[in-house]
Amino acid sequence: MNSVLHKRQSSIVGLFLLLSVFILSCESGKVLVYPLHGSHWVNMKVLIEALHSRGHNVTVIRPSSSLYVEEDPSLFTTITVNDGIENIGEYFTEHLNAMMELKKGEKTVLTILKMQRNFFSMISYVHLIACNTVSKIIEDKELIKRLQDEQYDLFLTDPAITAGVVLGRYLKLPLVLNARWITSGEGHFAIAPSPLSYIPILDTGFSDQMTFFQRVKNSLFYAMTLFQDKVMVGPHYKALCDKYFDEDCDIVSFLQEADIWLMRLDFVFEFPRPTMPNVVYMGGFQCKPAKPLPEDLKAFVQSSGEHGFIIMSLGTMVDSLPADKVDEIAAVFAKLPQKVIWRHLGPKPSTLGNNTLLVNWMPQNDLLGHSKIKAFVAHGGTNGVQEAIYHGVPVLGIPLVFDQFDNLVRIQTRGAAKILELSQLNGQTFEQMLLEVLNNDSYRTNMQRLSSLHRDQPMKPLDSAVFWIEYVMRNKGAPHLRTKAYRMPWYSYHSVDVILFLLSIAAVLTFTTVVFIRCVCRRACGKRKVKNE
Repeated sequence: MNSVLHKRQSSIVGLFLLLSVFILSCESGKVLVYPLHGSHWVNMKVLIEALHSRGHNVTVIRPSSSLYVEEDPSLFTTITVNDGIENIGEYFTEHLNAMMELKKGEKTVLTILKMQRNFFSMISYVHLIACNTVSKIIEDKELIKRLQDEQYDLFLTDPAITAGVVLGRYLKLPLVLNARWITSGEGHFAIAPSPLSYIPILDTGFSDQMTFFQRVKNSLFYAMTLFQDKVMVGPHYKALCDKYFDEDCDIVSFLQEADIWLMRLDFVFEFPRPTMPNVVYMGGFQCKPAKPLPEDLKAFVQSSGEHGFIIMSLGTMVDSLPADKVDEIAAVFAKLPQKVIWRHLGPKPSTLGNNTLLVNWMPQNDLLGHSKIKAFVAHGGTNGVQEAIYHGVPVLGIPLVFDQFDNLVRIQTRGAAKILELSQLNGQTFEQMLLEVLNNDSYRTNMQRLSSLHRDQPMKPLDSAVFWIEYVMRNKGAPHLRTKAYRMPWYSYHSVDVILFLLSIAAVLTFTTVVFIRCVCRRACGKRKVKNE
C-alpha cells in the first residue's frame, strides 16, 4: 500500500515538474539578433530556429550587404539596413584568393608577413564597414525608437565583428554572445586567465604542450594580436564609443559586460584552460542525427558497396582550389575504390574519374552520419570539424584561412586527423595522407572515441544554449555570474602591489635583523676586549 502511494506521489511530483518546465518554456520572449554572415550565420540560424520552436519572437537586424542572411518570415522578422556596400562577396573572394596564393608557396618569414598584412587590411576594412552600419542604425532616430519601443528581452550577437555589441549596449539590453572569436582573437582572452605558457594563440598551430621556443613564438603572435586590436581594429570602435557614449569606454569593456558567452566549442575539441561562470560551452550544438539522403545521392552512396564513400568540401567561402591542385586531387580520387562526393564550383577537372560526383551543395551532416562514410576531406572550419566529431568520421584537413589550421591541430593532436598544408599539396602527398586516414584504423577509432565523449553529457548543447538564453530573459540579465576583476588595475589584478608590499616588509625585517645582530656582536666583542685588557 505504501509503495503504491509512494509511486503515485512520485508521479504527481514528476508531472508537476514537467508542467512547470513547460509553462516556464512557453513564456514567449522577444529577442533582437544582430548576426554575421557566412558560416557564422549558419550557427546563428540554428539558435534562431530553436528559439522560434519554443515560442519566442525573433527579430533579425542585418545590413543589406550580408551574405547568406536571407529573409525568412516563418522564423523571424527582418529589419534590413542599407549600408551602401556592393560586391562584398567579391571583396572577400579576392582577399581569400590572394591569401591562398601566398599559402601555396614556401612558408617563410616574408610570406608570413605578407599574409599578415593582407589579413590586417581585410579585417580593418570589415570592422570599419560594421561600425559605419551601426552608426547609421543609431543615427536613424525612427529605427532606434522602433527598436526601443519593442522592449526586447535580450540582444543576441556574434562578437567576431563587435559592432553588434555596441548596438546592444546602446539599447541597454541584456547581452548574450554566440561566440568564439573577438576583435583580438579567441574570446577567452577577454574574460578568463589565459597563460601563454600553455594556451596557443591563433595561427601558431601549437598544442597546449609547447617547447621553450614555441612559447617564445606564441608570445610574439600574441603581440601581433594586440597590434591588430589596438592599431588596426580598435580605433574604429573607439570612435564609435566616443560618439555615442558619455562614459570613457572601449569595446573590450563592453564584451566583458556580456551576461552569457555561448562558446562554440567544448573540451573534447578544445585544449583544457581556465574559464568563467558565465561561459557556457555548446560545441557541436548545430549537429544532429542524419536524415535520409535525397534519392540521387542515396543511389550514388549505395552503389559504393563495401568500399564506402568519401566527401570533400571546402566550406561556404571558398568555391574551389587552384586548377593545378584540383586536377591532382581529382586524379587521386579516380584511383580509389571508394566513391567520392565533392562540393566543387569551379571548372570540371580534366582528370575526373567515374567514381567522383561533383555537386554545388551537399547535405554534409546527413552524409557524415551515413554508415558507409569512410573519410572527410575538409578545410577545417569549426562547423565541419564539429560535425565530423559528432559522427565519428576521420578527417584529412587542407586548411586555407582564418582558424582552420588551429581547428585541425586540435583533432590531429588527438590522433583523429591528418593535416596537409596547401604549400605541400600535390598528387603524391594527397594520395599518401588520404590512404593513411582510410587504411589506418586508429584514426577512425580515435574520432569515434571523441564522438562518444562529446555525446556523453547530461544535456544536449543546443538545449543548454537555449536554457541559458531563456535564463537571461527570465532574470533580466545575469550580473551575478560576471567577475569584477576587469575593473581592477593591472597591478592589483596580478597582485604586484601585494608582492611589493610583502617584499618591502621582508626587506625591512631582514635589515632590522642584520643591524640587530651586528649591534649584539659589537657589544659582545667590546666586552671581551675590555676583559682581556
